[in-house]
Amino acid sequence: MLKIVSFTICPFVQRVTATLEAKNIPYKIEYISLKNKPQWFLDISPNGQVPVLITENNTALFESDAIIEFIEDEYGPLEQGLTNEQRALDRAWSYLAAKSYLPQCGTMGSKDKDTFIQREESLRKAFTKAESQLSDKTLFFKSDTISRVDIAWLPLLHRAAIIKDHTGYDLLCCLPKLQTWQSTLLKTGLAEKSVAPDFIDKFTDFYLTNTYLASCKDQQCSCQSSNCCA
Repeated sequence: MLKIVSFTICPFVQRVTATLEAKNIPYKIEYISLKNKPQWFLDISPNGQVPVLITENNTALFESDAIIEFIEDEYGPLEQGLTNEQRALDRAWSYLAAKSYLPQCGTMGSKDKDTFIQREESLRKAFTKAESQLSDKTLFFKSDTISRVDIAWLPLLHRAAIIKDHTGYDLLCCLPKLQTWQSTLLKTGLAEKSVAPDFIDKFTDFYLTNTYLASCKDQQCSCQSSNCCA
């Protein structure tokens, strides 16, 4: 059986586990502390980062992009019959999502309002690009079938939903197609299936304690981005 080495609230890990869940591929998972990384983990992870996927041949794979490619090569893609051009486009839109994981983490972890607004401006550039690509005529990013692009954006949209539920602040403010896409993706249940049972508790402890967003729990915070609403 495949094994995933994970840090509980890592979006890169969720991208991998959501892919496995979408394809109904069995796996087990082991969580580590990034503040106290065990030596066995450092021995198999050249970059010292999660996720690491250990194959059934006991090969340790690292970097989420490479792991996703392995899963598709080994078990087949979520979608069949795509042209080379479409596969390249899907990889590009997935890469844009993955590049936004750390900016979203930085935004959510901002300690003061000015830093938060500055970081959110950068994050919204990626969200706005996705908004312009989405169609009102399909359930998911490009069709009525979940694709690797939807899976790549799931961690971003899942975290935005948790922030809104707990603080009222909507990182997807004035992006209606993105909000609809978020709702549709969350209804699939993949978000909950691809994280630990205590994910929300650990996520809120980390991002809603001593941060700007934490203050939004007690006051009415609204989108401050100049690019948010016309």
